[in-house]
Amino acid sequence: MDHGSSHDDEVLGKAFDLRLMRRLVRFLVPYRGLFSVCVLLILVLTGIQSGLPYISKIAIDRFLTLPWAIVTVESAPGSGAPIPLGDDRYLVEISSLSPELRKEWEISGVLSPTRYLFVEEDSDKEGIALEHPDLFAPIAGGYIASESALRSLSPSETLSLRSGAIAGLIRLSILFAIALIVRFVFGVSQVYLLQLTGQKVMYDMRREIFGHVLRLPLSYFDRAPVGRLVTRVTNDVAAINEMFTSMLVNLFRDAFLIFAVMGIMFHLEWRVALVILALFPLIVIAAFEFRRRARAAYREVRRQIARLNAYLQESISGMRIVQLFVQEVKANERFAKINIDKYKASMRQLLTFAVFRPLMSFLSSFAVAIVIWYGGLNVLRGSLSLGALTAFIQYVRMLFEPILELSQGYNILQGAMAAAERIFILLDEPEEDRGGGEAIEEVEGRIEFRNVWFAYNDEEWILKDVSFTVEPGERVAIVGPTGSGKTTIIRLLLRMYPLQKGEILLDGVPIERLDLGFLRSRMAVVLQDVFLFSGDIMDNIRLRAEIPEEEAIEAARFANADFVEDLPDGYRTEVKERGVTLSVGERQLLSFARAVAFKPEILVLDEATASIDSQTESLIQRSLTKIMEDRTSIVIAHRLSTIREADKIIVLHKGKVVEEGTHTELLARGGLYAALHRLQFAELGGGTDPAPPSPSFSEG
Repeated sequence: MDHGSSHDDEVLGKAFDLRLMRRLVRFLVPYRGLFSVCVLLILVLTGIQSGLPYISKIAIDRFLTLPWAIVTVESAPGSGAPIPLGDDRYLVEISSLSPELRKEWEISGVLSPTRYLFVEEDSDKEGIALEHPDLFAPIAGGYIASESALRSLSPSETLSLRSGAIAGLIRLSILFAIALIVRFVFGVSQVYLLQLTGQKVMYDMRREIFGHVLRLPLSYFDRAPVGRLVTRVTNDVAAINEMFTSMLVNLFRDAFLIFAVMGIMFHLEWRVALVILALFPLIVIAAFEFRRRARAAYREVRRQIARLNAYLQESISGMRIVQLFVQEVKANERFAKINIDKYKASMRQLLTFAVFRPLMSFLSSFAVAIVIWYGGLNVLRGSLSLGALTAFIQYVRMLFEPILELSQGYNILQGAMAAAERIFILLDEPEEDRGGGEAIEEVEGRIEFRNVWFAYNDEEWILKDVSFTVEPGERVAIVGPTGSGKTTIIRLLLRMYPLQKGEILLDGVPIERLDLGFLRSRMAVVLQDVFLFSGDIMDNIRLRAEIPEEEAIEAARFANADFVEDLPDGYRTEVKERGVTLSVGERQLLSFARAVAFKPEILVLDEATASIDSQTESLIQRSLTKIMEDRTSIVIAHRLSTIREADKIIVLHKGKVVEEGTHTELLARGGLYAALHRLQFAELGGGTDPAPPSPSFSEG
């Protein structure tokens, strides 16, 4: 078996598909209000995040560094509260200067890099200046001291001189703390509302998917593995939720953050910002190369995971066969090969990420180094403040953060697109036409097959011109070699598949015209492999909530399922997975009780006693005699001994009705039925009479 192709649905489509995204957004529309609030909160959080470095800049420029500098110009500047020092030199307050004027002075080189503290005359700080004439130089209107001179003062004197700066720092610290608290509260609210939206979207998606699965034709489940359908409702929905709650919102946040940061950087110093932007071509090239390699690596990993899961599921499910036929070594070798392929694929993916993230970190650190070098030169020239340089370094790291998260976001997006594609393939499967049909007022139970032809694939006919009639209350058995089409007849009667030719009638009405729910509610089917749901025995007999418990108990007794009353908890006994704690015969008796509780007009038994031992079969035969009384019954039987009392036996061979009659009539005819009967009689050791030449029983 080729496990590599067993999960071909893992093959991915586009990394971003606008058509799929439009269909996904449909699930988000009912919660657009919540999502809009999340986006608004993200705007606020982005504003706070981009504003925090600017608060640091203000703190450094206004309060941690000295605010005055000397400029040498011919005439007094119009801003910066200039104080003349003589020789065309003026003392100016840096924070009061316009960015344009500072850039002009930088180009001409007239602004000194040294910063000063200015103490006005007749102020409460003048005494300190007078006490240190060697540190403070008198100028018009007061005294000035350089940063290096102030280091010679005592801490108390320095604090006294800088009391205004300390008060400003306290105000900024309070503002910073408030911003952090608001960011925390809004962040918690945003995460909660976003996850709430995601959970609601997942709830709606799972409900729609499962509701759609319930309405699919039964033929769909013949070709769709159970594990694949479970994955659609669980893993694939979770992948889409992660895209909504993580990648999509981060996309908004990152876009807002990049625009905000770039705007602030150009406002602070456009030349330094342009230098940073010069690195973007490298970043874009690296990102596109990563995208190409990551896509290929991701596809291969998903394919290998699918192979691994498929092989594990098959091997564990068939472990009994593996051990009985001593295939442990071969199975282990096969698993080792698949496992090493998965290992190699994962390592290729890890290598892609191992190169990309350090590369982005290197480019980020390189950009910081450029800012420190180029911005530092401007600080020394006096055209850029130290606070602006500090803010630039923080903004550069903030700018690279979304790019560093590109790898994770791209993986989430790709996984979500693949999951969406698989989910919509399932949702696009045509549903069974269940409603809108007719309903027969009182079902008598007459079934007629008229010239029925059917093939599962193209024209590989399983049934060929099959015609027969089952009268109301009649017990009819259908027998024939394996592959003759017995079970197909039951599937067509239940409208699990559409007919290609011919028609099937119930009480003279073609079943295609009947409401599907009505048609199936008039029949009860008992299969060879009884399926019991988790829950207790009572729930498994009733299935429908409207069936009273008293009727369910009566049905169990009618079907000779008396063993239930001997169980410790009786009808409230918990049924384990698929009823493994019950014997095959007990499960079969429960299925008969379930059929009786539904009070069907038509009873269908598909190899219902094939896996039962002779002692249990005797008990079940007594149940069947009572259950089939006054009901139209169709029995597909492997053991011919169980159908001797049938009113009519229909013999199929290679999709055709070859004989029809009672047990006695068919034996007397000496045809296929007689040959089958004698073969079984010989297998059971019933005698040594030579059987007549039998036709080929090969599957048709």
